Amino acid sequence: MTTGPSEVRAALAEAYRGEWGVVFGTIVRLTGDWELAEDCAQEAFARALPAWERDGVPRKPGAWLVAAARNRALDVLRRRTTEHGKLAEAAALEAAREPGPPGDERLRLVFTCCHPALPVEGRVALTLRAVGGLTTREIARAFLVAEDTVSQRILRAKRKIAAAGIPYRVPPPGARAERLGGVLAVIYLVFTEGYAPSDGNTTRDALAEEAIRLARLVAAEAPEEPEARGLLALLLLQHSRRAARLDEDGGLVTLEHQDRTLWDRALVAEGVALAGEALPAGGAYALQAAIAAQHALAPVAAATDWGRIVGLYDRLAALSPNPVVALNRAVAVGMRDGPQAQLDAVEALGTPKELAGNHALPAVRADALRRLGRPGDAARMYRAAESAAPNTAIAREYARRAAALDGGE
Repeated sequence: MTTGPSEVRAALAEAYRGEWGVVFGTIVRLTGDWELAEDCAQEAFARALPAWERDGVPRKPGAWLVAAARNRALDVLRRRTTEHGKLAEAAALEAAREPGPPGDERLRLVFTCCHPALPVEGRVALTLRAVGGLTTREIARAFLVAEDTVSQRILRAKRKIAAAGIPYRVPPPGARAERLGGVLAVIYLVFTEGYAPSDGNTTRDALAEEAIRLARLVAAEAPEEPEARGLLALLLLQHSRRAARLDEDGGLVTLEHQDRTLWDRALVAEGVALAGEALPAGGAYALQAAIAAQHALAPVAAATDWGRIVGLYDRLAALSPNPVVALNRAVAVGMRDGPQAQLDAVEALGTPKELAGNHALPAVRADALRRLGRPGDAARMYRAAESAAPNTAIAREYARRAAALDGGE
């Protein structure tokens, strides 16, 4: 058994990341009390450090932690014997000696935290806290909001669950596929805030990596759902490029100019394999992952199979018709058929409300105009894109492009 202080702390940190959701979820399932579950889970991890330093790391750390949290909950409920309703909960806890399968607990927790009756901000915060084990301080730092704001979001979500009687369970088969979409949307939102933040920052890798961990969890516990694998593939492929996305000054490096030797090839290989598994089902995340895989498979930008990408966008547009997909398809068409085809496709979009104030629309116009030899028009569009950019890295890139055109380059 491991007894050294550093080894024990490392084992406890690993258990926290891997088992927090199971410990928390088990007590929620047994008591229905989210506040009690959090208190008991925290107490179990606090007690683990001195106990493991004294006795060694247990063979099954997760089971040890669940037992410690269950015993703590039982003690609390026994002290509440004047509350008639708690007697049944104490009896249930007394009978529940063994935790359920870890995957069951995690999946119940994910679906409950992402219930559509909760506001989106509450779903995100509660999922990161209850499933991921992030502290309110960590969540607040990740989203650059006040810690009190995060605490209130989590508290309101818990109260809503209690007031609305939201069941702690995986939805029945008829509703599961529909509800899974909401779960995946929350995970993708978390990833996007890490990969391309909307608040002026460049990247927050820790948040993107937490989203990947959640996506892995759902894909592993719901193997029959190809869209879960599709989302995981998409996140892995996007995250594989993180080391090449910014230059030494923190400026954005576009996909075509990235140093592909900096891409994480292990993530690329895993993402491409998962994308291939998910594509036959043809879901939206699977199709986006397949598009990302085409970029990942090209050794250089010039070798990209744009015809294949346009075909995938055609399928995505048929499945999920929206201006964002149409704009991305216009870029692919332009790379396949030339800048005039790109400009025509963009102009055909008009100015849909979904893209009002979005930097991508003028940027795509600017790219087509630049390639058509219209530098003045292109520079004006790049400046419009700069003013709408979501963060400083993207804004600097648009400013650089406009300046290069003004200089006659």
